[in-house]
Amino acid sequence: MIDLNCHILPSMDDGAKHMTECIEMARTAVSQGIEIIVATPAISQGSIQDILEKVNVLNERLKNESIHLTVLPGQECPISDDFMSKYENGQMLTINNANKFIFLSFEASHVPHYTEQLLYDIQMKGLTPIIAHPEMNIELMESPDKLYQLVKKGACVQLNAGSVIGNNGKKVKRFVSELIDSNLAHFIASDAHDKKSSSFLLQEAYSTIEKGFGSDIKEILLENAELVVEGNSVIKEVPSRVKRKKLFGIFK
Repeated sequence: MIDLNCHILPSMDDGAKHMTECIEMARTAVSQGIEIIVATPAISQGSIQDILEKVNVLNERLKNESIHLTVLPGQECPISDDFMSKYENGQMLTINNANKFIFLSFEASHVPHYTEQLLYDIQMKGLTPIIAHPEMNIELMESPDKLYQLVKKGACVQLNAGSVIGNNGKKVKRFVSELIDSNLAHFIASDAHDKKSSSFLLQEAYSTIEKGFGSDIKEILLENAELVVEGNSVIKEVPSRVKRKKLFGIFK
């Protein structure tokens, strides 16, 4: 399996604190069937060279420790009004440094008014934007049509494995199901920040998806992770709006 979003690099954000913890996270990931991890530190300043160097050092250490895991460079890039200038100045790292896909993250509470224009600008640079864990965003949960519009206009979506299986609450799990059912989800990733086995839940998440939506959906999600790492176009079914039933004005 491939984990597209993992905070495994040491001392870069709120993920692994040091190399020892990196190695422990790697062992946990391998024990759960993960073979490739994209390291995605959530940093807003220009530290691309630091990321690339730390990925190289970590891969060499994994090789020396006989841990069969490959770590690729990436970044979880916070959306901001100066995003494009940072990208053009070499301060934003694409997945595997291949200039094909780039991870974007929102703050937990809202979606900036300039988001649609930013995603358009990103795509004009030949990049496919991937929105990281939108199920954790309050505004998108309350107004899923906003996410539908972003996907309709070219964005992809990554959901957290923990959200899929219900670790982030029933409302989030229900929202995840709505997104998958509406073809508004394209990848599953761990978003792991530590070495706990509960941080890497890809197998459990894929099993949950297979039971709820069938093996075809599961296989598409698995294949899409491979396609991203290879720098190829992903499988995208036609998205639809999330449909919710109302009862006395309250969403069920």
